[in-house]
Amino acid sequence: MTGVQTLTVAADDVDIRLDKWFKRRFPALGHGPLEKMLRTGQVRVDGRKAKAGQRLEQGQSIRVPPIDEAATVRSRARAEPPARRRGDEELAEQLSGLILYMDDEVLAIDKPPGLPVQGGTGSPRHVDGALDGLCFEIPKRPKLVHRLDKDTSGVLLLARTVQAARWLTEAFRHRSARKTYWAAVVGQPRFSKGTIDLPIAKLPGRAGEKMTVDREQGQRATTDYVVVEQLGSRTAWVALRPRTGRTHQIRVHMAALGQPVLGDGKYGGERAFLEAVGLSRKLHLHARSIAIKRPNGSWLEVEAPLPEHMARTWSFLGFDMESAANPFLDEEGDP
Repeated sequence: MTGVQTLTVAADDVDIRLDKWFKRRFPALGHGPLEKMLRTGQVRVDGRKAKAGQRLEQGQSIRVPPIDEAATVRSRARAEPPARRRGDEELAEQLSGLILYMDDEVLAIDKPPGLPVQGGTGSPRHVDGALDGLCFEIPKRPKLVHRLDKDTSGVLLLARTVQAARWLTEAFRHRSARKTYWAAVVGQPRFSKGTIDLPIAKLPGRAGEKMTVDREQGQRATTDYVVVEQLGSRTAWVALRPRTGRTHQIRVHMAALGQPVLGDGKYGGERAFLEAVGLSRKLHLHARSIAIKRPNGSWLEVEAPLPEHMARTWSFLGFDMESAANPFLDEEGDP
């Protein structure tokens, strides 16, 4: 068992969550024991009680209480079979074939639908678990700087250096990264373009991670949208650009308008499905592109092709991919 330690947050750990910091340094420590230490105040950051999701800053001091490493190793061994590591290696190999862009600072992958970005209950296979296999010539694993929902496909950016992690994180935090999503929605939006400004809050109780429009207690959530193509009153192809980054924001907003994302039974119920041979029942929401300005003023732009189930739907509905232009180009031509 270790004694009490006071450790300092290094440059490589800037802006990561406290629980991820513990996972890096004490990989045998389970989530449950860590939560108990946090809840009882045994873990402290700069002398104050802390929460698992707290983001760290360089130079902060972290009080680490005594940890029974032998016990946590035994517990972790029971919970995680050796096959998990092999699975991570296989996933890393799969993701290596889905690289959209890579330079010395940034790695962009085309995240498949159904793959979580981070682990959780019932999710042993996730992008974060495979990052050690995406280092290539740089010795340190890439860092997550933003998220995509499990069932949403498309562009996922990773930072390859500490410096890149800082400017990418700042861009996402201050909403200067321009993210464009494509969706097929059920029904006909009333206007061909507009802005949805509806506050969102998490449903209480045992509803799981499900959000709802809450005009009194919700956090502000704003989404711009443009109807790219309409197929009668049954379905439409919509491009969306969220100005804020709330959980499930696009899905909640489209369902609130009465045009849920095709395949989104969580927020649209049975209305989110069209009974037609050839239409997948998977979620039809895709992170089509990201444009982000580098510190030197140049633009990084990455685009991901539609996943297989959405490409089949686009073909089935006759949506014209060839004529699709960026509907959000501003007057100066910026993406």
